[in-house]
Amino acid sequence: MHLLKLVQGQVRLGEPLPWGIRDAQGQLLLGRGHVVETEGQLAALLERGATVDIEEVRAAAARAESGARRAPSLFGLWEQVLWQLDRLLRGAATEPGFVAQLDDLIGHITTLTLRDPDIAIYLTVRQDPKRLTIYALAHAVHCAMVGLLMTRRLAWDAARSQTLLRAALTMNIAILELQGRMAAQGVPPTAAQLDQIRAHPLGGVEMLRAAGVDDEAWLETVAQHHEHPDGNGYPAGLRDVAELALVLRWIDVFMAKMAPRALRPPLTTQAAARQLFQETGGHPVAAAIIKEFGIYPPGEFVQLKSGEMAVVARRAASATTPLAAAITDRQGMPMVNTVLRDTAKPEFAITGLASNKALVLRVPPERLFGLPE
Repeated sequence: MHLLKLVQGQVRLGEPLPWGIRDAQGQLLLGRGHVVETEGQLAALLERGATVDIEEVRAAAARAESGARRAPSLFGLWEQVLWQLDRLLRGAATEPGFVAQLDDLIGHITTLTLRDPDIAIYLTVRQDPKRLTIYALAHAVHCAMVGLLMTRRLAWDAARSQTLLRAALTMNIAILELQGRMAAQGVPPTAAQLDQIRAHPLGGVEMLRAAGVDDEAWLETVAQHHEHPDGNGYPAGLRDVAELALVLRWIDVFMAKMAPRALRPPLTTQAAARQLFQETGGHPVAAAIIKEFGIYPPGEFVQLKSGEMAVVARRAASATTPLAAAITDRQGMPMVNTVLRDTAKPEFAITGLASNKALVLRVPPERLFGLPE
């Protein structure tokens, strides 16, 4: 047995140990799978001169590597969804079975969302401003995911929910490239771009019909998703707007406000939610979306009373006291390992939003959720 001295960075608080911890003579103190819960427990082990068996460490590393090879993380699976949608929308006119393939993708999005709704919401809140060129894909997937959570909360029937998700994924099929360019260009849209924007709902309907779509509710939702009951929407200035189109527009605008742009920073979740509630007059759809996100949704960067800055990782029963992964120490210095904090405890209460968003982007999201990186 070859023993190595245990160092603080090897242990992730609140997670099962991948190997045993021993004393200086090699006697087992904590077995594999045991959870070290607090910094105090870890400090006590380090003070005792705790060690690990190098062969156990190597075996754990091999298991982790093998697992990473077998399957991508949940974040990797969500990334695959973006490119599956890209291929599907770009090949809509030429590839057979467009509707069936889209429904399969909706099934995949549903599975990933329900597997971990907190991670799904995290992806909508914590968007990378360096990836603006794929905005169209991310926005479509995020809108579909939010629509899914909303319809489940309101107990919509399966057919109605499916129509909304189909429309969410395809509403911008006519402007995939344009959306990415506009998000990244850093200047207001040109007159020509605005013309393309105003034409895209009907252009999208034409492309969907050419791809074999004959579901009139789906096509109507896409055609009207920028119409407004006051008649100031487009492309037709309708006042009698289909319900699904109204719902999709609310989701579309809510997610767009939270997305970064080169031209302007994103709104906070709280500001976007407040505007959604006001615009809809407190409609049950808006209330359902806001309840899903909560006051501090996964992905929100917050300041804790302890002095630590943290990223919200898990919603809790109370909208104001989620679980948050601390990514700095009490002095605001970045930490190698994140520590999960229960913000319901007074010493870790959230005192407000943190401002240094760039710090979050340097932390792999897997680390925040205790997943293999």
